[in-house]
Amino acid sequence: MNKVFELNHPLIQHKLTLIRDKNTGAKEFRELIKEVSMLMAYEVTRELPLEDVEVETPICVMKGKAIAGRKLAIVPILRAGLGMVDGFLSLLPAAKVGHVGLYRDPETLNPVEYYCKLPSDVPERDLLVLDPMLATGGSARAAIRFIKNRGARNIKLISIISCPEGIAAVHSEHPDVDIFVAAIDEKLNDHAYIVPGLGDAGDRLFGTK
Repeated sequence: MNKVFELNHPLIQHKLTLIRDKNTGAKEFRELIKEVSMLMAYEVTRELPLEDVEVETPICVMKGKAIAGRKLAIVPILRAGLGMVDGFLSLLPAAKVGHVGLYRDPETLNPVEYYCKLPSDVPERDLLVLDPMLATGGSARAAIRFIKNRGARNIKLISIISCPEGIAAVHSEHPDVDIFVAAIDEKLNDHAYIVPGLGDAGDRLFGTK
């Protein structure tokens, strides 16, 4: 699929299998989500531009490489996206963190923004939007829309598990957004759960089910 990147590193795939297991408890689930997120952050940032910098080693002066001043922001979609933040910050400690909160109107079924706090210089930053599950795509699509309305220009969506329906929904409105996933599962079921998926990521992260 255009602008969709499936990250098939063996460590990611191994940990993803453990995450899917219904017998994995909340503590281990949170730890695995953090680990997979950190591994995904490594892959998502592979194309960051570099510049030459001069450093002095204990032996001599040399030219090394450093990230070329790229400003990043991490934006989890509440609440499940919070589980991915620490993994990304482990590799990107200087990144700023915004938050987007949505709920679905029970009558119209449309996503409604109840919270959005982003860095003040969001138009100058590359935004990494985090949501573990890309199912119907409704929340991700709305969150990206709200973020764009605040001036964001460069956005990537990172989800651990996705499905064709969710990917298509996001790209129907945001064809410019690259999507990075650890797995593209088969489909959605009648209850809008990804099959085979892992259940409800938020409930499993926070032990609320």
